[in-house]
Amino acid sequence: MTDAITLDDLNRLDDAGFVSALGGVFEHAPWVVEAAASGRPYASLADLHAALCAAIRGAPVERRLALVRGHPDLAGKAARAGDLTDESTAEQASAGLDRLTDAEFQRFHELNAAYHARFGFPFIVCVRRHGKESILRRFARRLDNTPEAELATALEEVLRIGALRLDQKVTAADRLPVVGRLSTHVLDTHRGRPAEGVAVELFELWGEERRPVARGMTNADGRTDAPLIAGRPLPIARYELRFDLAGYFAGLEVPLADPPFLDVVPIRFAIAEPEGHYHVPLLATPWGYTTYRGS
Repeated sequence: MTDAITLDDLNRLDDAGFVSALGGVFEHAPWVVEAAASGRPYASLADLHAALCAAIRGAPVERRLALVRGHPDLAGKAARAGDLTDESTAEQASAGLDRLTDAEFQRFHELNAAYHARFGFPFIVCVRRHGKESILRRFARRLDNTPEAELATALEEVLRIGALRLDQKVTAADRLPVVGRLSTHVLDTHRGRPAEGVAVELFELWGEERRPVARGMTNADGRTDAPLIAGRPLPIARYELRFDLAGYFAGLEVPLADPPFLDVVPIRFAIAEPEGHYHVPLLATPWGYTTYRGS
């Protein structure tokens, strides 16, 4: 965690130090942190986050609108020019918005222009909770909102972004409920035991494109040593898990056809709950497999 500070140390800072330490939690809006400074000492990260949210929700509409307008366009000219804050740069990159094709960039440009024309402020979404396709779907859908409903939606997304940034910046006994977990394990039902030594790869699907996310090898419990995704939200997207069953069973000298009936087994699934726990196991023999959403 870069430049993190403990909650105890944060409570001991003077007002200027408190505002500086939490700089960037809310884009170009130090007034949010200034409003929460007087509430110290905070007993928990949840209490601090609640105070920051209350400052925004209790602000005049003009100030809330200015807060929204302080955010950059997604995949806009500022992003291409490298003029975003460090936080926004990292967040947009996490969703692949720094690696758009010319056609994708043009689509974002068109949506940004239509959105500004309708609402007068930039489209805001907590991109760390979404894959690229999910962002584009929400972009198009929210254009049908009324200005009042869309401002409320934008502010809720600002609060989500702030919660993730705050959880990264401040260490405390508690954490905010802003992360999810994706895990897997493989059971060898041919031998009736966990499958150790299965190569596993995870990809996020973008149309026909596959973006590598994680890879690992199952251990003696049939699980990867660490979750495939953890410590961050699970982006809403379609995924593919690939299990090298042929390599695993060949290593055990199990008699196989030539070529093997099952080679690399792909499991395609979707994630819709960024803060949820998704467990995608594989029960396999050399001739068949099954899966389900576990816990």
